[in-house]
Amino acid sequence: MTLTQAEMLLGGLLLLALIALAWLLARSFGSERRLQGELSEVLAEQLEQRLGAQHREILRDLHEGLARQTDRIGEHARADRELLQRGLTAASMQLSRGMQALTQSVNGRLDTLSGQVSQRLDEGFRKTNETFASVMARLATIDEAQKKIDGLTTNVVSLQALLGDKRARGAFGEVQLEALVQNILPPDAFAFQAALPNGSRVDCLLSLPAPTGDVAVDAKFPLENYQRMFDADAGGLERRAAQTAFRADVRRHIDAIADKYILPGVTSDGAVMFLPAEAVFAEIHAYHPELVAHAQQRRVWIVSPTTLMAVLNTARAVLKDVETRKQIHVIQDALGKLAKDFHRFDERMAALARHIEQASRDVQDVQTSSRKISAHFQKIESVQLEDGETGEAGGGRRT
Repeated sequence: MTLTQAEMLLGGLLLLALIALAWLLARSFGSERRLQGELSEVLAEQLEQRLGAQHREILRDLHEGLARQTDRIGEHARADRELLQRGLTAASMQLSRGMQALTQSVNGRLDTLSGQVSQRLDEGFRKTNETFASVMARLATIDEAQKKIDGLTTNVVSLQALLGDKRARGAFGEVQLEALVQNILPPDAFAFQAALPNGSRVDCLLSLPAPTGDVAVDAKFPLENYQRMFDADAGGLERRAAQTAFRADVRRHIDAIADKYILPGVTSDGAVMFLPAEAVFAEIHAYHPELVAHAQQRRVWIVSPTTLMAVLNTARAVLKDVETRKQIHVIQDALGKLAKDFHRFDERMAALARHIEQASRDVQDVQTSSRKISAHFQKIESVQLEDGETGEAGGGRRT
């Protein structure tokens, strides 16, 4: 399509108009920006002036308020200082009074405590002195006991030397056996170093009633191998060899006692092997039961000092029973005589009871007679009294 000249002109004018409008708009925008800048500066200056005035007013009000507040705070502070001063003064006085009371109380307590401490110290010193004296006495006792222990050590050493010798050991066993037998049995129930028909001599022969008869007691016992069994310097093989030899010694000793001291028709069917040491007795019964069985088979009774005391007490009881049975006829005669005497006593008591009963009846009869005589006297007195009263009455009428 072809534009006409008028249209082209109209377009050119329109373009010019648009350009002019754009220039006007740009110029008005620039003016507006300048105007806004100037307005902004004016407003900022006015605002700054107003803010400065308000700030000055606020500062003035703040200073005035702070001054008033400072005055009020000063007044309150003075009042608080005065109140605090009065409180401190009252508290100081109260504290002073409390301190005085506490001081007095503490002084009193200290005086009491001082007295108690002094008393306790005196008592403690006294007890300490007593304890010290007791300790000194006990130390003296300990010294004395130490001396006795030293003497006992010497005696033990001598006893060990005594037991080391076979003859001395046998003599020691015999002495111990004699002491036990003499303290328990009567003199006629034993004999020491008694001779037997086979030529043997027994350490002690107990004379017991039938069917027991005479019982031989041997007091010699081999201790050499027993001592080697417990030797601290010996080794294990030596101790075992000593134990074997000890068993052989005991077995041989049992057989020797059975052969020498058990004589049919002369002694009892058993004999006693006395061991003067409880340790040997315990060793045999605790660790060598075969020896105990062998002794029982040979009818040899193994005893220690303790068990021998039991055997001797039993023997004493048997002897006492035998003596009692021997005296039974005497007891029977005495009981017969006592029965006769009691019979006569019973007869005489019955006669005395009869006499007492007769005397009681006689007393009752006498009391009856006495009551009758008293009654007669009362009647006589009453009659005389009545007669006297009657006479007095008649005389009065006659008058």
